[in-house]
Amino acid sequence: MRDDGVVAQALLGQARSFVADHVAGQIAQFLSERRSSLDLMVPAARQGLLGIQVSPSHGGLGLPFSSKMQAMQILAEADFGLAMSVVNTHNVAEHVARMADPKVAKAIVPDLLSGKTTACTALTEPGAGSDFASIQTTAVPAPGGWLLRGDKTWITNAHHAVWFVVYAQTQASAGAAGIAAFLVDARQSGFVRHAGLPMGPSSTAGTGGFGLDNYFCPSEHLLAAPGEAFKDIMRSINGARTYVAAMCCGMVAECLRQAQAYGNERKAFGKPLLAHQGWRWALADADIDLKAAQCLVDEAARYIDQGQDAQLVAARAKVFATRMAQRHIGALMHAMGAAGLHEHLPFVRHLAGAQLAGLVDGSTEMLLERISKEFKTASRSS
Repeated sequence: MRDDGVVAQALLGQARSFVADHVAGQIAQFLSERRSSLDLMVPAARQGLLGIQVSPSHGGLGLPFSSKMQAMQILAEADFGLAMSVVNTHNVAEHVARMADPKVAKAIVPDLLSGKTTACTALTEPGAGSDFASIQTTAVPAPGGWLLRGDKTWITNAHHAVWFVVYAQTQASAGAAGIAAFLVDARQSGFVRHAGLPMGPSSTAGTGGFGLDNYFCPSEHLLAAPGEAFKDIMRSINGARTYVAAMCCGMVAECLRQAQAYGNERKAFGKPLLAHQGWRWALADADIDLKAAQCLVDEAARYIDQGQDAQLVAARAKVFATRMAQRHIGALMHAMGAAGLHEHLPFVRHLAGAQLAGLVDGSTEMLLERISKEFKTASRSS
């Protein structure tokens, strides 16, 4: 019988090997050339990183959410954009394996797990971000399927993805109840890929947009029917908020390691920086908040692994972890002095990643509003 704990530990080792062998020495060049992570997908696939939660019957590892989260945290230590790119292809592979027509899944999932093709989930539109229920992309019934029209933007992997899980409104004014999920093939007519968005230090995310102009989606590519799609994405987004929070912990942990190493080597006034009380306090402050953020992240992951409602705990974890990263990456970079600007060090790209983390999968302000509703509920019930 398989020991999932052993498999999970092996996966984390493979994630570290992938970073050491394919990312650590190349990421600065990737970013200077504004390259996406496309060339890293096959090596990531060889380490099992694209099929962590995918059922073994479809060629995946069948591990729990927490294993995916921990692996993505390791990738984010090197680069946030890379982690977001890998997890987006993984998530579509898992969704298709779990929700699609079996023949469709059999045709698509193997290429996703091997890194031959990449994928992404398309929610955000030019006029609809966090307000998911207000999306304007439409799906109109047609013989044998649906006609999709609309535009999506700020989509991870949109620069190179072949498969897109697209959310569209099937009933005017129906709100969440009318939203369905469709599997879109970028190689088909009616799909128009827009130019990649200028993401600078986060270019590895391959962020971009696309348009659908009477794109014909066959009926077997309907992933989730109207109403069910909204429920599924709301469950999935709690996981996304949790692994984004974990990625923030990974970025801060790596910056802390780099600052500690620098503080041991760099001398000022005749002694190492770490021997100066005021200098090392910045590291101690970061360490405290990092441990607190990790506790919130681990709590949210336990809720998800156990199938519990993680909406509140995931929101708490993401708000605290993103704020923690935005504060401490900048402070640790300042402690490094001018050396912190070197492109072979992670500070600049992680600072950009922390800012991006505060916006994706629900902005900090939106999540604060969600958390504050608990006080209103408590007030009414008392």
